[in-house]
Amino acid sequence: MRTAVAVDVRNEAALSFLVAWHGQPIGQLSHDGFEWRWQPQDGFDLPLVQQRVPGRLPPCILSLLPEGWLEKVLKDKDERAVLRSGKRYMSNITTSEDAGELPSPPADTLAVSLSRYTRNGVFTGRYAGPGRGKLEADFEAGLARLYERADTPHLSGVQIKAPMVLARDGQLSPSAGLPFTHILKPAGTAGFQGLPVIEYLAMSLGRTSGLEAPDIALVPMPDDMPPALLVERCDIRTSRADERRFALEDLCSVLDLPPDAKYDGTIERITRAVQPLSTSAGEDLPLVIKRALFAWLIGDGDMHLKNLALLKIAGPAADRFSTIRLAPLYDAVTTRVFPSLEHDRMALKLNGKDDRLRRSDFMQVAAIAGLSAAAADNEIDRFFATFYRSHRQGFFA
Repeated sequence: MRTAVAVDVRNEAALSFLVAWHGQPIGQLSHDGFEWRWQPQDGFDLPLVQQRVPGRLPPCILSLLPEGWLEKVLKDKDERAVLRSGKRYMSNITTSEDAGELPSPPADTLAVSLSRYTRNGVFTGRYAGPGRGKLEADFEAGLARLYERADTPHLSGVQIKAPMVLARDGQLSPSAGLPFTHILKPAGTAGFQGLPVIEYLAMSLGRTSGLEAPDIALVPMPDDMPPALLVERCDIRTSRADERRFALEDLCSVLDLPPDAKYDGTIERITRAVQPLSTSAGEDLPLVIKRALFAWLIGDGDMHLKNLALLKIAGPAADRFSTIRLAPLYDAVTTRVFPSLEHDRMALKLNGKDDRLRRSDFMQVAAIAGLSAAAADNEIDRFFATFYRSHRQGFFA
């Protein structure tokens, strides 16, 4: 008969993140225990994070989350737990559960180009990252401890990677609490010890064949470890005076597919996605064909949707991206040289095929992309010529 007493019931499953891009708050990402909700910040009009399917994590955010080796290191597969474990991600994005404590890490800006500390493809600076050491079980354990810090940038991809910073004096250090300018890719195990060297060769061949690619170098490692590959980020500012804002969105995110569906696309589907988004489709559509052709020529069976991306650039106060282009070449590697992969096929089909490709298959994809037969023929001829010249004459100069 008495009046009920009001009880404040707290939803223990609910959480909320403030998302920032280049230090600017861009929206609120919340979860009520059942589904995700994205609320853009008032006044932020750039189409960077978009929740295309109600209740699901926006694909741009999902594509940033760790997978593979790092996912195992973090020991959490739940999206909420993974987001809680880190604050810094690729595409210059940071998150915080407390709006009053939004992390303000050092700006990811190049202090010096990797090319200054590279000679004949080998890094000449000083490596100050983890090694096997007497007190460490192995290199992976050292990296795992590095990722225990919330201010260490989290990377996607199944390969072991470490975020690094190259200082002006040539010292290469982990990026925990420091700018994130380079990615270190150490050697694998069980027959994949030569992966960094193979990737270096493939990336170098791509660059001398006319494909845009970032600066790279092989890093001599301590404790008799095989060399690692160091890659300079293409999505960061190049100086303190540079005010551009960068975002790198892989094709899984562009096509609104989860990371585990990265092998489910086709080259034709990529051209249809790139055409309306690119600010220079006349250059990017032939480039998609050449990237597929290059993967086929070098035996790269891992050119999937997460290894292709769009690089978006906006001015400091712009409400639209000034350029949206196919990102430079990355993660290119000849997979057929590794154990059990000698019969590896193309990761993405074109003209319904993933092996025994012929010139007519690439011409068919070019036609679907809207390229004239003469233009496509000329692009393929030119690429074949530069690829053959690079392969024949060498590409280490």
